Amino acid sequence: MQNEAQKKQSTAWAVVVVLAIATAMLGFLFFQQRAELTNQEAVVMEKVREVASTRTKLDSLSTALNLKIAEVEKLGGDVEELNKMKAQLEADKVALSRSKKVETGKYLAKIKEYENYLTEKDTEIAQLREENQLLAANNDSLNVQVGSLRSERETLVQRQTELADSVMTYTAQNQELSEKVNRAAALKAQNLKVLAVTNKGKTREDDAYKAKRVDKIKVVFDLPENPLTRQDTKDIYVRVLDPEGAVLSDDAVGSGEFEVNGQETKFTTRESVAYLNNNQKVEMIYDNSSQFRPGKYSIELYAEGYRIGGGNFVIR
Repeated sequence: MQNEAQKKQSTAWAVVVVLAIATAMLGFLFFQQRAELTNQEAVVMEKVREVASTRTKLDSLSTALNLKIAEVEKLGGDVEELNKMKAQLEADKVALSRSKKVETGKYLAKIKEYENYLTEKDTEIAQLREENQLLAANNDSLNVQVGSLRSERETLVQRQTELADSVMTYTAQNQELSEKVNRAAALKAQNLKVLAVTNKGKTREDDAYKAKRVDKIKVVFDLPENPLTRQDTKDIYVRVLDPEGAVLSDDAVGSGEFEVNGQETKFTTRESVAYLNNNQKVEMIYDNSSQFRPGKYSIELYAEGYRIGGGNFVIR
């Protein structure tokens, strides 16, 4: 009985030992597996952090690149190369988000390239900014010069206007003075008489003449001395106006047209007279092709565009 009890006790201890060993092995395996899982989790987390850091750097580079493009456009530079780099960067960001393998090393190398590129662009942008500042300074200087030139031009235009006004004033005054001189130098017909001439050449002076006894009329007048008048040949025009005011005109006996005050008008007869400036007497004859009608006739004398005298006669 005692031996059986000892055997049972030995068996129980063996079972306990086996269970203890198994428990120890299970505990070891559990702790080992847990350590491995912890290590894997740490590796995964590290990869996640690397990817997130890489994405953040790419986003930061994208923002910096956008700022560079905006600044270069503002400065008037060429952004074609920058836009190509931006398209490449955006493609890398899309590739990173879609990649099943974590290859951060490849993207870190690209990030370094992008950073170097932006650093080079900073130098170019600084130079472009300096050039724009120089251009702005030159533009300000040019604006000042343009303003000065504009002011000088306005002053010159004003002076030209004043000069033109002065010239017009002087011209008007000169014309007025010339007109006064011309008028002063114009001939003057004085002591005008109208004599009747018969077909036999006899002349007669009267207050009125009978029509049948007048074949021609003789106009007699004096040209007084005038120191302002040139001594040369003067064309003297005679206008004979009938009682109705019409000019007696016949081209066959030398009538025609001449200019008075800028207008063409008819004359009855004309004669060239050598002006001697010695109070000379002038006689002019008009041979009327038809008989004079009864009424009061007027005589007008013109020379060098001015009326120099006049008179009248009566036909009964």
